[in-house]
Amino acid sequence: MSGLPGASTCPGPGEASDLKSPLGAKFREPLTEARFQQLFGDAEQEAELLAEPRWSRLRRLWRRRARACSGPGAWRLLRARLPPLRWLPHYRWRPWLLGDAVAGVTVGIVHVPQGMAFALLTSVPPVFGLYTSFFPVLIYTLLGTGRHLSTGTFAVLSLMTGSAVDRLVPEPLEGNLSGIEREQLDAQRLGMFALQLGVLATFLSEPVVKALTSGAALHVLVSQLPSLLGLPLPRQIGCFALFKTLAAVLTALPRSSPAELTVSALSLALLVPVKELNVRFRDRLPTPIPGEIVMVLLASVLCFTSSLDTRYNVQIVGLLPGGFPQPLLPSLAELPRILADSLPMALVTFAVSASLASIYADKYSYTIDSNQELFAHGVSNLISSLFSCFPNSATLATTSLLVDAGGNTQLAGLFSCMVVLSVLLWLGPFFYYLPKAVLACINISSMRQMFFQMRELPQLWRISRVDFAVWMVTWVAVVTLSVDLGLAVGVVFSMMTVVCRTQRVQCLALGLAEGTELYRPLRESHKLLQVPGLCILSYPTPLYFGTRGRFRRILEWHLGLGEGGKEAPKTDGPPDAVAEPVRVVVLDCSGVTFADAAGAREVVQLASRCRDAGIHLLLAQCNASVLGTLTQAGLLDRVTPEQLFVSVQDAAAYALERLELTGPKTCTVWV
Repeated sequence: MSGLPGASTCPGPGEASDLKSPLGAKFREPLTEARFQQLFGDAEQEAELLAEPRWSRLRRLWRRRARACSGPGAWRLLRARLPPLRWLPHYRWRPWLLGDAVAGVTVGIVHVPQGMAFALLTSVPPVFGLYTSFFPVLIYTLLGTGRHLSTGTFAVLSLMTGSAVDRLVPEPLEGNLSGIEREQLDAQRLGMFALQLGVLATFLSEPVVKALTSGAALHVLVSQLPSLLGLPLPRQIGCFALFKTLAAVLTALPRSSPAELTVSALSLALLVPVKELNVRFRDRLPTPIPGEIVMVLLASVLCFTSSLDTRYNVQIVGLLPGGFPQPLLPSLAELPRILADSLPMALVTFAVSASLASIYADKYSYTIDSNQELFAHGVSNLISSLFSCFPNSATLATTSLLVDAGGNTQLAGLFSCMVVLSVLLWLGPFFYYLPKAVLACINISSMRQMFFQMRELPQLWRISRVDFAVWMVTWVAVVTLSVDLGLAVGVVFSMMTVVCRTQRVQCLALGLAEGTELYRPLRESHKLLQVPGLCILSYPTPLYFGTRGRFRRILEWHLGLGEGGKEAPKTDGPPDAVAEPVRVVVLDCSGVTFADAAGAREVVQLASRCRDAGIHLLLAQCNASVLGTLTQAGLLDRVTPEQLFVSVQDAAAYALERLELTGPKTCTVWV
């Protein structure tokens, strides 16, 4: 800290100060914000910029943008928007290609039955699930930055989409529709979400996301009970839909189909143990056992050979249309009806996908571009919706499967698309006799990881009880109300916990340790030192309309500025500490990350009250944003630039040297 103009050595033992300083320490002049800008800032250039005419600044900005439109600038933009141009030239073909091929084919095999199964949750034909397992995966491969991320159908999004589809385009109660009428109804249902706004997304806290997916898994389980039991029940939507479905199933239980119940029991008896084997022996198996596709093939053969569809009226998938659907533009007239449903789905899409991408990026030591991820998922949902796809996102199950199977890059997505493409073009007829009850079992078995998230609750309780409360409130709201309303409740409650934390500021007295520059809580030791008449207050929270009242009460309490007149300030120091009227107060603003107009006016009023009470107010460590807000609120009309310091130490030194505070040169910091 030496070498600055005005630097001087530490006072000797015979001088006024008896502070024990670190060996070899040197003091300098206290630095105000203005002096710091003169020494280290760029004050002259800033003044020139402020004096520059607006048209000149706009012209310089236009030239900068024009340079970005040059050949090199266009190439940089293209590389940023098409990540394969960056990673494909550095692709290690020999060690990576086999792993990407095996992982892609494995994930594609899972996408086929899982896509058809999740289409049932969306209340659309199974072939739309295959479309959703192809187009979004292909688009994300070209635009995404997550090397190990697997996108496609997601149970939570499918459930949310299905609830909105049934509400906006309900199926006729009689259920007797001709083939043409059924096609028109399905097309209208998909058109409802062709305009879903996948780019209107933000990050959700981890407890909210995990509670949402865990609660939605229970909704999926209950919603599939009619298909498991062969009960043709209408889908329940709205609040308390889970309990309404349970009541309807229990009422109609005597009418359940023994054949479909048998198919469901056999399917679960195969799928659940295979899932458990894949998890327990994931390190020993060269590739996970594809239980879903094995179950699909066995059930299709059994239904065909036993004529379950005609003899026992077992519901089957039927004919899957071959090829690709015709792209259809949505009707803008439907936009106002779907905005309320699109927003929560967009939030879930980006929150889940960004969280998974970050987890695996940290695990394998690479970085992702959050803005590009938002762009990739938005474009993926937007373009794929033109081809009869429903909302999609990254999924934990297929992402874990891709990593376990040896996937290394986004190239695995191309191999996954090849598998789904072969089904769309050639292998679709083989799934004609697939019972829908098997798809319902696949939906239930895929919820395993989401149900097991509840095992993290004891650890979450130990880490943060606030996050535990957010998890529980969100989960109860999702289960009791609905997925979208539960998400809204979770987000609002999570934001309220943040607001409440800013309101519960704890004040701890800190003292200066002899011979050091360290401040520690006074409760830890009675050997910490104080300065009579000097009070340093640190307010470690944003200063806005919600905290201004707390801020005012804290300072009134410490400075004796209450309505009853000037009182002796309170102390949290040792019992033998003698309270003395405050002559100088240093307000440490290092913890004030931002201030709004109400908070800034509160600081201005504090400066006026301190001036009227004869207390010298010094401000320290204000960031540029806070300092600008305070200046606009009129702070410099109450204090001078010499009262704004770059650090608490500079402000305290100024108070000791210039304001003639006597006594042992020590001080107390309030946090």
